[in-house]
Order: sequence, then structure tokens, then C-alpha cells
Amino acid sequence: MNAPEHLPAATGADIPQLRRMANALRVLAADAVQQANSGHPGAPLGMADFATVLWHRHLKHDPADPRWPDRDRFVLSNGHASMLLYGLLHLTGYDLPIEELQRFRQLGSRTPGHPEVGHTPGVETTTGPLGQGLANAVGMALAESLLAAEFNRDGFAIVDHLTWVALGDGCLMEGISQEALSLAGTLGLGKLIALYDDNGISIDGQVGEWFADDTPARFRACGWDVIGPLDGHDLAALDAAIGHAAAQARRPGAKPTLIVCRTTIGKGAIGHEGTADVHGAPLGAAGIAALRAALDWTAAPFEVPAALRQAWDARDTGGQRHAQWQALFAAYADAHPTLAAEFRRRQQGALPLDYEHHAAAAVQALAEANAKPIATRRASQLALDALAPGLPELLGGSADLTGSNLTDFKGHRKAGPGRAGNYLSWGVREFGMAAALNGMALHGGFIPYGGTFLTFSDYSRNAIRMAALMGQRVVQVFTHDSIGVGEDGPTHQPIEHIASLRLIPGLDVWRPADGVETAVAWTEALARGDGPSALILSRQALPQAATPAQRADIARGGYVLRDAPAGQRPKAVILATGSEVALALEAQRRLMDEEGLAVRVVSMPCTQRFDAQGEGWCDTVLPPTLPVVAVEAGHPDGWRRYTGRAGAVLGIASFGASAPGPQLMAHFGFTAERVMAAVRQRVAIAERVAA
Repeated sequence: MNAPEHLPAATGADIPQLRRMANALRVLAADAVQQANSGHPGAPLGMADFATVLWHRHLKHDPADPRWPDRDRFVLSNGHASMLLYGLLHLTGYDLPIEELQRFRQLGSRTPGHPEVGHTPGVETTTGPLGQGLANAVGMALAESLLAAEFNRDGFAIVDHLTWVALGDGCLMEGISQEALSLAGTLGLGKLIALYDDNGISIDGQVGEWFADDTPARFRACGWDVIGPLDGHDLAALDAAIGHAAAQARRPGAKPTLIVCRTTIGKGAIGHEGTADVHGAPLGAAGIAALRAALDWTAAPFEVPAALRQAWDARDTGGQRHAQWQALFAAYADAHPTLAAEFRRRQQGALPLDYEHHAAAAVQALAEANAKPIATRRASQLALDALAPGLPELLGGSADLTGSNLTDFKGHRKAGPGRAGNYLSWGVREFGMAAALNGMALHGGFIPYGGTFLTFSDYSRNAIRMAALMGQRVVQVFTHDSIGVGEDGPTHQPIEHIASLRLIPGLDVWRPADGVETAVAWTEALARGDGPSALILSRQALPQAATPAQRADIARGGYVLRDAPAGQRPKAVILATGSEVALALEAQRRLMDEEGLAVRVVSMPCTQRFDAQGEGWCDTVLPPTLPVVAVEAGHPDGWRRYTGRAGAVLGIASFGASAPGPQLMAHFGFTAERVMAAVRQRVAIAERVAA
């Protein structure tokens, strides 16, 4: 009922008009790159024909409402072709006036060098790092499939849209493309359609010397249908192929589809067509003139004839399709009011009204469970057990490490090929998993999380960075957080990883010390609507340190866990995270009992949250007059901003070794004795300076 009614197949009479419409895209792209004296004209010139057919004749969207839940998604994976997308958005009627195209790549414009979601209306995801757009699209198509299974009812297909992704040779050279296309084929994501801009050119020239894959065979081997290769400038053939793919997508057992479009990079740019020269440089005045002559284009720069503007304008058609869906949804709400309310809530990204109740219960449950030492990875699983029943939008998974990451939870339903659920085994695809999680978050309706070992965050790092750049609520669960991993050795023992993740702007990195801190980390990550979080969890069991009464302080990222005895002023601060908090508490106890030295212990599970509190809170927790000894079984450099020259950092700046975890901790100096010695030394120095 909700499937768009595609136009009849293009006839010979339609082709001249489609050609002129495509040429409008070409000239706008060339003009914008020329004016900016920067950009990539080649791909937009080559992709204009299939983009015109898709956007004018097949794409379901409403320029007046870029966030309509049941719109088709269009992802430009080769994001350097951004002027193609900006031209499409401008011409079809999105809030992107011609002045913004004239300001392409300029400070403050809505047309940055690569598409940025949330910055330009109609852009679905931020692309540029090649291949990730394809994985984002897989996540979007997966979200559509799971939401449809959950919310659609007979006669009410309120979730029924396609995900389109345009990609180039570079996207398919990146390893993430194999992770993504393999997963899409395995899961049978039939509503995913990829258009391959097969132009055989990259920056270094003809790709045949370094990329000779049989791409159609590769996709077929991974469970995709393949159309083509076909002439990427034959508008009638493109229309037939895209229409066929769209029709097939809604049939039972549909496979994802690849349409191979053989194109000429820089199409129409006489003297530059088919060469690497046109990939990433303006055409120049002479090149622009030659393009206009080749296309018989007489309009001034950034001017589109009125007849073509009218032909491109998609607001009426999009508004009608949107109105049809709204009528369908209104009838759905009458028939299924509870489902409709839940759908609205999840599309808005709002948490359930009783979320706080579940969050408080999770913190209390973990305090009770941590009466005996437990690993924070186990505490994380227990937190999920408590939180998941109240969060139907929670969708978890692991990169083939569920039994180690403990990312599943009681009552989870395993998703798979043709099977709806709220837990997914991603296979050994850390990068593809992270980028697909981004796509799910961008699509809406889910709060996705995924797990792997912390040392393998290197594989997925760029997708984690993109989640932060896009401000998406994605939770990364990283277990086996230090040399405490033990016998697996240095290949599996993270050293620099926590410090490196903390450098990503907008990423909250939580390294909890016990069950209560783990539960708070989860509740804060889920409640955060403006960015991603990473949870850094231990393999080894840790004793209880915090209490539910400290929940609000924990949420501030750093707090006084144990202060000096009442009436005594601390002489120093021991600052620690994760498993080293227990070490700090032991050192504090012994310093007091054996030497009468009063010391404060500060736990800092999230430096980003702590730094955001302002000087008042930070100076109360870490008084500037007290020496600070920071302890973390990771690279030490990041802690020096808290210790200053008067303090010390006990960390590890070398790779680990293979041995039982407790032996490694002792071998690398993570002992109470070493912490105590560092505190004594810093207190003595401070007293000498004060004297």
C-alpha cells in the first residue's frame, strides 16, 4: 500500500529531457568546483546520468521534510562527489539555495567538501572515508528490515522503504566493503540497492594495474543480484535497471542488488574525459567553456533554465507520497495505538518515560551483584539484563566474541537471515560492524551497540571517529582492557588504545572500576542523545568500590571515591580508573594504617565528563594544592594534564607479555607498594617546596 508508484518506463520521448536535467547537474558541479578553486568534478560529471534517473523517477523522498521516517535513504559513499549530491538536493527542492552552492567548500557554508549529516538538509550520513558509506547503508537497510518486522501489520506497511548507495572503485578497494557486502548478502537485505560508478579511474590513473577484481562475481558470490555491466550514460537502460531492482526489492526472498554502471569520469569535459586529471581539480576557464559547448549549455554560471527547474522540482510529488504515508499512519494509529505511540517515540530518539526507574534499578542490582568481585564485562552483562527489558530499541551484538564480551542479555532474540530480533552476531567484522551501527543509529528507531576486544578497536577506529563527528548515539563495548588479559600476550593486550580513544572529540570513554560504575556508564551512554560512548571493561574480577548513593557523582566522570578520614586533610590524591582503583584503595588504606598518611582516592571513569564539569567541581575533586599520583594500566601520557609537574603517573608505555595477569601486573609495577612509594615521594617534595 505504501510502495511508491514508479513512473512508466522511460521512452525515447523522455530521454532528451532527462539528458538536459543531467546536464544541469553537471554544470552546477563544475561551476561550484571552479568557483571554489577546489573539489572533485570528475565523479559528478560521470554519475549525473544514473543520479538523475534515480532521483527524478524512483527515489521516494519529500524535500519539505528530510526526516520523514519512511523516505528512501540515499548514501553517497564516494563522498568526494559531494557536488553531485548538493546539486540534487538544490534542484529537487530541499532548503539548499543556489547561494550555498556558490559557497561550496567555504567556511560556514552548508556545502562542505564532503557531505555532513545534520549540516546539510537531505544528507543522510557523513561520507568521505571511502567504503564506510556502503557499510552505513547496510546498517540502514538492516534497521528498515528489523523495524518493518516489529511494527508492520497486515494492511499497514508503515516501514517500507529502500536504501540506495552510490559507490566508486575506491570504495570497493577498501577492505570494509567486503565486510559490508558479505554481511548484506548473508542477511538477505533485499531493500539495499547499490549503484556502482565503474569508471576505472582513481587518483593515480587507470585502476586496472591495482584493482582488477571481477566485481560482479564478487558480489554474486556474497549473495547479491547483479545487473550489468551496462552503459552508465544510457538513460533508458539505467531507468529499466533501477526500476527492475526497485520492483525486485519487495519480493519475498529478495537479495540486495548491485547495478554496475560503466561510466566515463568527467563526462562532457572535453580534453579531460576519462582521465585522472579531472578527478580532483577544477576544470579551469577553458575547461568550463569546453564543457558548456559540449553540452550545448548557454545559461550563465549557477543559472538553471526555468523549465529544467520545474522538471527537477520534487516537492509536489514528494509531498503527495508523504501525505499518503501520513494517512496510512493515521489509520495504523487508530487500529494499533500502542504500536503507533511506540514507533513515534523511537523515531524521535526519546527514552521511555520509565527509563530512570530501570536505570536506578540497574545501579542497585549491580551493587548487590558486586558483593563479591566480578569482572566489569560481567557487570556490563548484568546491567544489560536490567536495562534491556525497558528499552525495546536496544540492539546489541558482537564481532564473534559474544561469550567473551558478554554483550548478550537475558531474553534477547537472535536476529539473522529472514529473522527479526534484537541481537546480532556480526562475525569477525569489527570495522564493518562499527560503521553499520552508525547506519542503524542514523536511520533511527534503534540504540545500537557492538562488542569486541579493546585491542581490536584499531580495526574500527575510523567508524568510531565518524560516529563522534556525526553525533550519533552508538555504544562500543570493549572488553579485555589491559595487560590483565594475561596469557594471550601483547597482541591482545591494549596499551595505547584507551589514551587514543580519549583523543577523539565527542566520544565519551568510560573505564569503570566496579559493578556500580559499570551500570552508571551504561545508563549515561544510553541517555546520551548527542554522541557515542565507549565502555572499557575488564576480563579480571574487581571488588566493589562505589555505592549507588554515589551515582550522581560517578555520572560527572570523576569524583572522590574515598576521602581522608574525617577531620584529616589529605596530603595527596591517588587518581585511578578501572582495575587500578582497587589498587589505589589498597595503597590508601596501608598508607593510613601503617604510616598515618592521609590520602584521597579519586576514581575517574570518564575524563570527558569530568572535564566538562567546570573548574568548581574539578578543583573540589582534584585540589590544585595537592600532589596527584595517577594510576592506569595503559599509556601514561594523557594523565599528565591532571598530575602536573608536581605529580606522577604510573602507567605502561611498552608492549605487554604472555603470562598470568597478576604476574604481569606485578612485573610492570602495578603494585600497592609502588603506588605508596610514589605518594610518599610526591608528598615529601610538596612539603619541601612549601617549607
